[in-house]
Amino acid sequence: MGRFDQRKSHASAADLSRRGFVITSLTAGFALAVQPVSAETVITDSDGLVAGEVKIPVTDGEIPAYRARRAEGGPFPIVIVIHEIFGVHEHIKDICRRLGKLGYFAVAPALYARQGDPSTMSDIPTIIKTVVSKVPDAEVLSDIDATVAWADQQKEANTRKLGVTGFCWGGRQTWLYAIHNPHVKAAVAWYGALAGNPDPLHPSTVLDAVQDLKVPVLGLYGAADQGIPVADVEKLRAKLTALKKPAEIVLYPNAPHGFNADYRSSYRPEAAKDGWARMQKWFKQHGVA
Repeated sequence: MGRFDQRKSHASAADLSRRGFVITSLTAGFALAVQPVSAETVITDSDGLVAGEVKIPVTDGEIPAYRARRAEGGPFPIVIVIHEIFGVHEHIKDICRRLGKLGYFAVAPALYARQGDPSTMSDIPTIIKTVVSKVPDAEVLSDIDATVAWADQQKEANTRKLGVTGFCWGGRQTWLYAIHNPHVKAAVAWYGALAGNPDPLHPSTVLDAVQDLKVPVLGLYGAADQGIPVADVEKLRAKLTALKKPAEIVLYPNAPHGFNADYRSSYRPEAAKDGWARMQKWFKQHGVA
């Protein structure tokens, strides 16, 4: 194999669930829990792109993923897109296409493949209880390692220019993956949880784990987020500063959780557009370009 090998991932096959795969193919459209979608929803076409579903070999089988890249040129810097709690639904696919248009090889793996398909569930509490709470952090790290290893085999992708970004649930996982994989050049975490109550499947919080961070991370947060207190964001900022970590925190006044989710009422165009511009600048500044 190339530079990245999923056999060297954080968790071995024996450590991970062998319950089989519930998600074997991506669902079309938006998750049921977020419908009807907003009139402000951004729809990015696939003109000039190679975009669609692929299969990622993982330690115990295959998981589906969505990837988008320009049809011509390459190899392109790769950006792993870590989905929000709704899984790889239309919004996450659109994020990949937006990144593809910018010249990235973007790929979003379905990281709930063994636990369930949240896109078919009608409310957030059910998604959290039946799917999200059952996904082990070690499994997520392993599956993302496998996604990077798969990308390393694609002649159109340059994994030496590896970026990661994630939203909501994926924002937390972005921090954890940046801590886990020192080959990441830069990461951007959108409103990912920082604190919480550790358990066997989720043994560490971002606030606890960040002491081991070596990768540049940009954290984008909203001051009106009802699930992530400003106190937690400021605690993280202070800890990063004290430890002299290569990270930056941006806190948008009046922005709620999900301020980049243009298909939902939480969307805040000004914060979303500024965050998107900052993400591009962060990636270029740190070698993901």
